[in-house]
Amino acid sequence: MPFYLHSIFQLLTINIFFFQMASPNIITAIFFLLILCVTNNTPCEAQLSSTFYDASCPNALRTIRTSIRTAISRERRMASSILRLHFHDCFVQGCDASILLDDGPSIISEKNALPNKGSVRGYEVIEAAKSEVEKLCPGVVSCADVLTVAARDASEMVGGPSWSVKLGRRDSTSASLLLAESGALPSFKASLDSLISTFGDNGLSARDMVALSGAHTIGQAQCFLFRDRIYNNGSDIDAGFASTRRRGCPINDGNGNLAPLDLVTPNSFDYNYFKNLIQKKGLLESDQVLFSGGSTDNIVREYSNNPSKFKSDFAAAMVKMSEIRPLTGQEGVIRRICGALP
Repeated sequence: MPFYLHSIFQLLTINIFFFQMASPNIITAIFFLLILCVTNNTPCEAQLSSTFYDASCPNALRTIRTSIRTAISRERRMASSILRLHFHDCFVQGCDASILLDDGPSIISEKNALPNKGSVRGYEVIEAAKSEVEKLCPGVVSCADVLTVAARDASEMVGGPSWSVKLGRRDSTSASLLLAESGALPSFKASLDSLISTFGDNGLSARDMVALSGAHTIGQAQCFLFRDRIYNNGSDIDAGFASTRRRGCPINDGNGNLAPLDLVTPNSFDYNYFKNLIQKKGLLESDQVLFSGGSTDNIVREYSNNPSKFKSDFAAAMVKMSEIRPLTGQEGVIRRICGALP
């Protein structure tokens, strides 16, 4: 039975007492709407809801949280990796877990895209959380929802904000290497205008973009991503900061050497990222452009002085990002293994 018809019939069954007491006109109107959905193929579109699994898998969120907590307790950096994994998923095809798909007969994996390969991490953590949920409720909770909830839990576990997650996403049956490599994901060398445009294409404002960039208060970046900045950008980088970073990033070697995105408190979700930008200590070019005489300077200043406002805006922006083009209702599938199609 189609998803929306199942929901309607379930509602009618649960409320049978109401129908016995209701007037004939009310009953007629309800059944007219039901027939309209069937005969006219009216979308009756399913909506995301924070209570989506309350009946079908009531312990899903607790199970995901436990699994994510275990992963982050082993490696605190995993929190930033999960946040980034969620971001890279949502900006390509929407929040549909397409990034989790491995290569297959009909799939060219997004994992192989230049912005992702050898850089995006945490696939196995999401797969492990999904596996635990599958033991409770087989074929019920989507990988897209597992990843979305995991990102919220990862933030909270390193001192960041928490937020209510709306659920009911379904998983894609496709991936798009082309989109992942052709500008859907912002470059580490992106200009401010480019960042604003890319986020705007996904319904996110410049303020959302700056707040979400604040996720770089935790995590690390590879040497090849910031080498040009620390060796060639004399006017927009603190000299002492550049010198410190050069010690771990030789000019002709060490591409994979890691450096913290926030030198001051690299393992805590706080507002030092924005203080760093004001001091010209942003590690990536796409970080420092947020405070370089442009339209977002005032937002950076605001967050550097008001950590509560940053965390509030970050949570709100994460909610908006998590609702980029989700698959709902009968769209997509529920994958039992996140890396493979059913």
